[in-house]
Amino acid sequence: MKTLPIEKRYETFSYLPPLTDAQIARQIEYTMEQGYFPCIEFNENPDPKQYYWTMWKLPLFKCSSPQEVLAEVQQCKSEFPKSFIRVVAFDNIKQCQVMSFIVYKPGQTGGSGYRY
Repeated sequence: MKTLPIEKRYETFSYLPPLTDAQIARQIEYTMEQGYFPCIEFNENPDPKQYYWTMWKLPLFKCSSPQEVLAEVQQCKSEFPKSFIRVVAFDNIKQCQVMSFIVYKPGQTGGSGYRY
């Protein structure tokens, strides 16, 4: 059995092979189909003990497509290129975060930059 190379893992999806842009868009679409609102957060220190990240903007309540979320990720990335960026899904009924995953790690090379 072959194992993955040793590297720091940040969140659940980081144990999977890198997601393609289409797979990231599909994850965002899934959260929106469940009635959750996407939000973008960033932080220079992705330590799992670091619970509070900075919100890029308010949650995207009026967002209608994953492409809008990915456009906000690109804007956040251009303004804070040294920060990790994650997409968070909020449940407005329970008033809590129900899912999050990193979509950008600083220092990446190649690709569109959405990969975590």
